[in-house]
Amino acid sequence: MKNILFKSILILVIGGLTVSCDDELDQIPFDSFGTENAFVTAADFENGIRGAYSGLTRAGYFGSSDAGSLLSAPDILSDNVTLAQAGRNTKRNLHEWTYNASAGFRGLYQDTYTVIYRANLVLQYIESFEGESKNNITGEALALRAMAHFDNVKTFAKIPTQSGDANSSLGIVYRTTPDPIAQDPRESVGAVYDKIVDDLETALTLINASNPDGRLNKKAVATLLSRVYLYMGRWQDAIDAADFVSESDVASRDSFLGLWIDENQDGLLFYIPNATDGINANIGVTWNQGSLANLIPEFVASYELDQLYDEGNDIRKEAYIVDAVTNQDDNVNAIKKLLGRGTQTNGLVDYKIFRGAEAFLNKAEAYNQLGNTTAARQALDVVRTRRYNTPPSGETGVALTNAIKLERRLEFAFEYQRFYDIKRYGESVTRENFGDLEGGLGTPSNDLVLPAGNFKFQLPIDQSTLIVNPSLQQNPGY
Repeated sequence: MKNILFKSILILVIGGLTVSCDDELDQIPFDSFGTENAFVTAADFENGIRGAYSGLTRAGYFGSSDAGSLLSAPDILSDNVTLAQAGRNTKRNLHEWTYNASAGFRGLYQDTYTVIYRANLVLQYIESFEGESKNNITGEALALRAMAHFDNVKTFAKIPTQSGDANSSLGIVYRTTPDPIAQDPRESVGAVYDKIVDDLETALTLINASNPDGRLNKKAVATLLSRVYLYMGRWQDAIDAADFVSESDVASRDSFLGLWIDENQDGLLFYIPNATDGINANIGVTWNQGSLANLIPEFVASYELDQLYDEGNDIRKEAYIVDAVTNQDDNVNAIKKLLGRGTQTNGLVDYKIFRGAEAFLNKAEAYNQLGNTTAARQALDVVRTRRYNTPPSGETGVALTNAIKLERRLEFAFEYQRFYDIKRYGESVTRENFGDLEGGLGTPSNDLVLPAGNFKFQLPIDQSTLIVNPSLQQNPGY
């Protein structure tokens, strides 16, 4: 049984990396010798790193899996959306926090380790490569490995600033070798974050300042590192990393609407082009299907969030939320992000992963934590002056802290961050008792509060993963 399991896992993990030959009778067996021969030339390593990137678009990572993915789950788990009665009830278990080891978040857990495995393959063989692209590809592989571990650990474990015991609590397995059947136990949260930082700091010294579309670069890695430091409460380090990004990297107000329908890439530090290189994913179906006159929404923008935008003043309201009529002839505040290019509603848009605005919101929060009100407000205003016709200003003390949190929520609505921000703040998810229709009418979500400290902030590891690796310990409460 153990040998059968080994062979099955190995076939599944490496299946996506095999390359066909013209002569089927002249193939090298895919054992260690075959893998070594697959990584020889610069083109081999280019193909290898592209394979690692391709894991980001898998269904459970930034894909539109019904089981949940980073594309929508952080908003579904939080207070930014309301379950739409006209929808198909996909991901309802996430929204109502009823997930368990049998019905949880398996896709993200497994797909992050797919990226990690592919990155580790590249790193293992690039040691003996002497081509001019060695440093850049090494930096990319390290950054991808760190990014996948980070997206995993923030979901399935505590975040360092979440509570006093977070760093000593259960983290995840940090894989640094391409062993598809390793059965390592979970490390502590603190140990995992230290390894993420080590990989990102090294990557930052190696990766190119610019790379082709669909590839990480120095500013994108620095922004990710800044976010990791923010999650760790290392405020000055978060500022220093964010300093790699300039004000010109923040999208202007004039270009902001076009950014989300792929008319421009203003403010994007890392994105993955869709409908190119074999990718043709209608990722917007995670929120909606159909036209704005006959929509099937899975979730709608919560009335609370809708009202937080200063309509007519804040360009994000027009960019993120749109009036629509459902197939049940009800008016709703539909989620516009990922809706489609131009006037399309097919959900076919580019994957937008890191934006320059984040670096300045990270700096604003970190400066505020250090008590530097002036610098915090200056960093905050870099974003606000590019979003509002007449931006708010002048806050101090608690008002400034609340303004920073608010701008972060407004900027990154439907963009993979809200649940993790609430979690790292050590706060509760609190939804207002408004319905799913325009004006807050209709039917509210069933469950409105996830109390701070609740074990459901750490999602369960799925049962199939626990069976494959008996050394893993399930999160408390499941």
